[in-house]
Amino acid sequence: MRLVDWVAGAGGELLALAVPVDCVCCGAEDSALCPACTSRIRHLAREPFRAEGGAPALMDVSGTILLPVVAAAVYRDEVAQGLLSFKRHGQHQLGASLARALAGAVRAATADADGFVLVPVPTSTAAYVNRGFSPVHLLLKKAAGHLPGVAVVDALRKVRPSGAQALRWTGLSGGQKGLGRGARSQRVRGSMRVGVRSRPAVAGRPCIIVDDVLTTGATIGEAARALHQAGAKVRGAVVLAATRPPDAADPAPGARMEPPKRP
Repeated sequence: MRLVDWVAGAGGELLALAVPVDCVCCGAEDSALCPACTSRIRHLAREPFRAEGGAPALMDVSGTILLPVVAAAVYRDEVAQGLLSFKRHGQHQLGASLARALAGAVRAATADADGFVLVPVPTSTAAYVNRGFSPVHLLLKKAAGHLPGVAVVDALRKVRPSGAQALRWTGLSGGQKGLGRGARSQRVRGSMRVGVRSRPAVAGRPCIIVDDVLTTGATIGEAARALHQAGAKVRGAVVLAATRPPDAADPAPGARMEPPKRP
């Protein structure tokens, strides 16, 4: 975990003590997330579900699953409001509640089996500079406390675009929001790699990619490509929220992924 992420989390806690705050979801006073909205997030995330069916970049033209994804909740209501505010400010109270939901999705995906490696998706340089922290890394750090026997490896790094990539991305200026499947896949292709020092930690090991929100699946697909290239055995991905509800997702029962193979 990067030092600046820890500092951002600690700073958020101190700010909450010093400055009166209102609930980001309902406006109740004296708490960034009131008890009622905390309970509501817990309710919305009570049944993690398979979500790759709503992510076109993770399915082939025949509808075959390329990578399974488990989501803690649908990106709506208090989950969406809480995550959006957390991504902007990194409040401790929000992070604790959202991290519990994320941990629940990991447990559903792994069926509480140990041996998995959780690999967070890296944030963009621009977003990191703007926020001063990585929301996914902070959430996963908090969630890890609820996940004994599961390792977290910060293996993925953003890649500075080559000349050809820079030219390709020039026509896709702005953020990814609003881009379709093809445009998102084109924008992120070749944008990640596994750090040299992290390769031994993921090579040959069952890995689960972790991100905050699933939309088209292009970002998770690129993370899987980079991990595969480093020799990792990518079992799937877990996200806090998916933009498509479960009735638009894969109908396969349950959320469990393939467990690690025992020697």
